[in-house]
Amino acid sequence: MSRPINDGSAASSVKDWDEEPCEHDPTHLRTSNQGYMPIEHYGLIGNMRTCAMVATDGGLDFMCWPSFDSPSVFCRLLDKDKGGHFTISPRRTTSVTTKQQYLPSSNILQTRFLNDDGVLSVIDFFPRPYAKSLLSHISSGAPAKLANAPQQASDKLKKWLVRRVECVRGSAEVDVEVFPAFNYAQNKHTTDIYHHKLGVGPGESRQRAVFTTDDLCLELNVTIDCGDSSEEECPIVLFQKSQGKSTLGEGIMARFRLTEGQAVSFVLRDHPGKEIAEMEHINSDLLDRIQKDTQTFWFNWISKSKYKGRWREVVSRSLMILKLLTYEPTGAIIAAPTFSLPEDFGGARNWDYRFSWVRDSSFTIYILLRMGFTEEAEAYMGFISDRFQKSRTEEGALPIMFSIHGDTELPEIELSHLDGYRGSRPVRIGNGAAFHKQLDIYGELMDAIYLYNKYGKPVSYDQWLAVRDITDYVCRIWREEDMSIWEVRGKKQNFVYSKIMLWVAIDRALRLAQKRGFPCPKMWQWRSTRDEIYEDIMEKGYNKRMGCFVQSYEANEILDSAVLIAPLVFFIAPNDPRFLSTLDQILKPPEKGGLTSAGLVYRYNWLKSDDGVGGREGAFSMCVFWLVESLTRAGAYDKKYLIEAINIFENMLSFSNHLSMFSEEIARSGEQLGNTPQAFSHLALISAAFNLDRVTGGTGGV
Repeated sequence: MSRPINDGSAASSVKDWDEEPCEHDPTHLRTSNQGYMPIEHYGLIGNMRTCAMVATDGGLDFMCWPSFDSPSVFCRLLDKDKGGHFTISPRRTTSVTTKQQYLPSSNILQTRFLNDDGVLSVIDFFPRPYAKSLLSHISSGAPAKLANAPQQASDKLKKWLVRRVECVRGSAEVDVEVFPAFNYAQNKHTTDIYHHKLGVGPGESRQRAVFTTDDLCLELNVTIDCGDSSEEECPIVLFQKSQGKSTLGEGIMARFRLTEGQAVSFVLRDHPGKEIAEMEHINSDLLDRIQKDTQTFWFNWISKSKYKGRWREVVSRSLMILKLLTYEPTGAIIAAPTFSLPEDFGGARNWDYRFSWVRDSSFTIYILLRMGFTEEAEAYMGFISDRFQKSRTEEGALPIMFSIHGDTELPEIELSHLDGYRGSRPVRIGNGAAFHKQLDIYGELMDAIYLYNKYGKPVSYDQWLAVRDITDYVCRIWREEDMSIWEVRGKKQNFVYSKIMLWVAIDRALRLAQKRGFPCPKMWQWRSTRDEIYEDIMEKGYNKRMGCFVQSYEANEILDSAVLIAPLVFFIAPNDPRFLSTLDQILKPPEKGGLTSAGLVYRYNWLKSDDGVGGREGAFSMCVFWLVESLTRAGAYDKKYLIEAINIFENMLSFSNHLSMFSEEIARSGEQLGNTPQAFSHLALISAAFNLDRVTGGTGGV
C-alpha cells in the first residue's frame, strides 16, 4: 500500500542543512570554482538512450530524460542554483578524500569517499540486460554467452537510473539531495512523498517520491540493504521536502547513517503507474542482479575489441565512451552528450552537440570496423544511408547533421534564464549550423561508404546509384564557397579542408567503381574533375612564401590545423615536402606563426581569423591527435617525426581526466573546455594510437 504523507510541516529550505564546511569536504572544489565543479571532474554513465554526468563530489549534475536530446531534468552543470541536481555525499562537515573510477571493463561508475572513520562507495549506472552472470566467466577471461532461454520480463532494458551508496568500512553519515528542474529548469513541478509498505523484513518499509510536471512524471524509489545488521540496527531513510534555492518546485532531502556492510539504493524512473508499481518489487537482490548483468554486458562488449596495442587501457575506455554516445534505436552517434559547455570560460562559444554529424561518419565507421565492432558500424551505416536517401534537397544537397531520430529541424534557441557554466552565456539548445553549407561532408560520407565496403559489407546497387548522384552533385558544386569543418558563422570562403574532402568524395567513388565493377557512365568526367580539384588546391591552397597549406584561398596567410587531414585521407604523401613544411610550421608556437603550444594544438589563430563568433578558445583535442597521426605517418620515413609523435601523444594523454575522458578543448591553464566527452576527440585518439602501433610494430619504440 502507498499513501501520500502529509508533510507540509516538514517542508524546509536548503538553508536548514547549510553547515560550515570543513576544508576538504566533498564540495570544496565547487566553492573554490564559482559554485561549479571543473569539467574534468565528471564521469559519464548511460544506456545508449540517455546519459548522466556524475561529479567526484557525488553530484549528478546533468541528465536529459528520456533521450539524449530530451529536455534536461538535472542541469546544475549549467546553472548552479536553478539547474537541479541529485547528490549523494558524506555530510558536509566531514573531511574526506575522493576517488572515482569505473568498475573493471564497464561503464559502471564508482565514487569513493575516504577518511579515518569510514569509507563510502557510491555506484552509479543505467541498467543493461544480460542473461548470465559475469562471475562464472571472469576467471577464464572469456566473454559470457547468452542463455538460450528467452529473457524474463525483468531482463528487458530498464530505463532506470540506479544510485547505490554503501559503507565498506567504519561508519558515515550520508546526505541525499534530489532537486529536479524539468525542461531546462523552465517548468514547475509538484513533489509528493509516499509511504510504501511492501513487507515485514528489514528495510521493507520505505518511502518513495514522485515528481510531476506537465508532460513527465518521475518516481524515486529507495531500497535498504541492512547487510548483517538486525532490523533494529537497519538505517532509516526519511525523505523531507525542501524548497531549492531557485528551482521551480520542491526537492527532497534525507540524512542517514550507514555502518559497514549497509547500503541504500535509489532508483529514478518514469512513474510506472499504479498496477506495475504494486507488482514490481524493487529490492536489493534485484538490484544486485541488475548490476552484475550490466557489468557482464560491458565486459562482453569490450572483449570484442581487436586492439591489443601499447595503449590498450585508454583505447578501451575511448571505445566504451563511443558506445555510450550511441543511440541504439537508430544507430546514430552523437558528437557529445552535453550542450553549451563553453570553449572559453565566460565566453559565447557555447553549442549543443547532442546530434549526429555526417562529418563524423567516416571516422566512426573506420574506427568501429578496425576495432572489431561490426554491428555498431553496420547500424551507423544504416542510419547514414537512410538519411542521404531521404533527406537530400532537390538540388542533391545533404544536411550536415541530424537528430538521433533522423530529423533535420534543429532550431537553435538561447535559454536566457540559465546562467551558463561559470557565467558562460548564452546557453544554447538546438544547432543553427544544421543547414550551413559545409561541402566537406560529401568527402566524409563517401569515405565512410568506401571503408564500409572494404572492411564491412559490400554496398548494394541501390546504394551505388546514390553514390553516383552524390558524385555528380560534387562535380557541379566543387568551386563554391562554404563554411567548412569549423562551422564558421562569418562569410563563406573556399576552405582548403573542404576542397580536400571534395577531392576525397570523387576519389572514393572512382575507387569503389573500380573495385566493384559498378557501371560508371561519367567516370572520365569524374577523373577530370578530381584532378582539377587537386591542382586547384596545390595552386591556391598552398602559400609558397610561408611554405604551408593555408586555411582558405581568401585567407591565404592563415594557418589552419584542419589541413592535417591531408595525409590521413591519402590526398598527399606524408613525406611530401609541401606537407612536411606545413607540419613544421604547425609545430611552431603561436607567437612564431605556428599553432602548437606546450604540445597542444589550436585550430587556427583566432586573433587573425574572423570566424563570425568572436572570443577566445582553447587548444583542440582532436587536432592534437591529428597532428600525432600525421607525424606518425611521416615518421615511417623519418624517425625524428615518429619520436615527436610519441612525445606529443603521451603528453596529450596527461590532459585527459581521471577516467581517460577528453572534452572538445584544453585551456591554457590545462583545464578541460567545451562539451564532454567529445566523440571526435576519442575517435582521433584511437586512430592515432592504432597508427602509432602500426608504424612502431606495436611496441611504441622507434
